[in-house]
Amino acid sequence: MVFIFATRDDVRMPDPRSVSWQMHADPTMWIAGIASLYLQALHPKAVAGVVQNSNFQADPLGRLKRTADFVGLGVYGTDEEIATAAARVRATHRSLRGVVDGQTFRVDEPELLLWVHCSEVSCFETVLDRAGYGLTNRQKDLYYAEQRFAASLVGLHPEEVPGSRREMADYFERMRPSLRRTSESDVIYTFLHGPPVRGFVRHGLPLYRVLVGHLAYSMLPDWALDLHGREPYRHADLWVNMMRRAALLVPGKIRRLAPPGHLRHAIARLGTDVTPKKSNLP
Repeated sequence: MVFIFATRDDVRMPDPRSVSWQMHADPTMWIAGIASLYLQALHPKAVAGVVQNSNFQADPLGRLKRTADFVGLGVYGTDEEIATAAARVRATHRSLRGVVDGQTFRVDEPELLLWVHCSEVSCFETVLDRAGYGLTNRQKDLYYAEQRFAASLVGLHPEEVPGSRREMADYFERMRPSLRRTSESDVIYTFLHGPPVRGFVRHGLPLYRVLVGHLAYSMLPDWALDLHGREPYRHADLWVNMMRRAALLVPGKIRRLAPPGHLRHAIARLGTDVTPKKSNLP
């Protein structure tokens, strides 16, 4: 089978030979994704944009699914699916405003889009690393470079997006003075520890809070934990490693039945040769 790289603005879309294609299939991505929401919440304007505009309290599962849906499409979707989703996200962002310290701002300010992107991909890489996924340093740098494509989908210029571990570390070092805990970050912390779900799923909240909500929080870097001001789990790396091992006992075909299902659709479209596995890492 021959794989073709799709390109937009000279940035390559991850393909079945990429780090992103293999790594994003790992079950620990769910923990990493939630960890990234805790990290995003430390930017006062970014978190205000979410709390002041989103219906996440009324539709908690919908909000989380839409976020996972966009991330999954950016790796496993078709050109048409990605273009449609990206246009929808950019149009939504253009229409939204927030207020911090009496000042109105646009949600699609490049600074805020970059913060959200970096929070996401940094958590994806570092949480999976701590869980035992096992990328080499070269592969980690490749991953950050590949994910510039995801940044381009929301309207960022790829050359201005960190494309390596060193560049990402420098970015967070520059950003730290502008980050802080706020009343709105507390809203996100409480929400991620216990989304206000209804019906039968509410009975699983105590287990979720222990195994997902606080574990994801505990995977933040030390400086972010200090800003949030709550104690993480001790030995969080051990716990997330055990969670990953347990999840991998479930056959991949069954894991891929979970929504949003973009990888399952990609395999159906391209053939079983593109099924993610560590041996396919570049």
